[in-house]
Amino acid sequence: MVDLLAAAGHEVVAWRRPGGQPPVTTARASWQEVDVLDRKAVAEAVERTRPAMVYHCAGAAHVGRSWEATESTFAINVMGTHHVLDALARAGLPSPVLLPSSSMVYRPADRPLQEGDALVPPSPYGLSKLAQELLGLHAASSHVPVLIARAFNHVGPRQDPSFAASGFARQIAEIELGLREPEVLVGNLEARRDTIDVRDTVRAYRVILERGRPGHPYNICSGQAVATGDVLEMLTARARARIRVRVDPGRFRPNDAPVTVGDPSRLREELGWSPQIPFTTTLDDLLDFWRSTLRSERPITSDAP
Repeated sequence: MVDLLAAAGHEVVAWRRPGGQPPVTTARASWQEVDVLDRKAVAEAVERTRPAMVYHCAGAAHVGRSWEATESTFAINVMGTHHVLDALARAGLPSPVLLPSSSMVYRPADRPLQEGDALVPPSPYGLSKLAQELLGLHAASSHVPVLIARAFNHVGPRQDPSFAASGFARQIAEIELGLREPEVLVGNLEARRDTIDVRDTVRAYRVILERGRPGHPYNICSGQAVATGDVLEMLTARARARIRVRVDPGRFRPNDAPVTVGDPSRLREELGWSPQIPFTTTLDDLLDFWRSTLRSERPITSDAP
């Protein structure tokens, strides 16, 4: 998101957790340490910056972890969002806000999900995102224009390896560098997910914020699902070493829906967005990211005395 906005010429103020490192650096982005759970800090940061627009990407994003970290998932996704919206209202700013919601707000179904389908989240994460949406709808009806984007799976360079595709790619890169045994640990390979490139996803965020209707959710998806096992096969086919696969039961999620696919018609027809990056390119870039990252982190050794 930061890369996209900076490339478009915007001056970007980006928040990160206190004590952390900026995930990206660019000349047009300045980073501030702001804890979204600290209401006062959020209010002061909003008043200091007085943003023209807000992309509220801060949040707990892992579905599987939400079962063990339910309290923190709700705190970050719900209270953190409340603090941001409340700060904008108190500052009297009419700044539009993009809330990245999730396909996990829907009741699982074996057909493409549409924005008007039943909202029955199957996980604590999904429930927290639905609560986040409701906060946004309340704000949109009164003081802050809020745009809601329901993103389906997205992958790409820099993704945390706790997510399936990035985890596979990192393990493969580690095997190629001799950093682990030639075995990739996997979870449920049968799950089928509507998956696009993260760069297409953030492009959709921008389109929705700039031209979408407040309080009117938009699915960000391709309309097609790919099996996790197929993603693994495509990545291992790109590997520079022989690899075996071992299923790890500890990597399975509770209540994992067999298929999640969305209908992108509203976003395509109203705002003209469609995914542009081929999935093969996404996987190439993801694997190359981990190869480059691990090479740069690997200690330099020498045979010299």
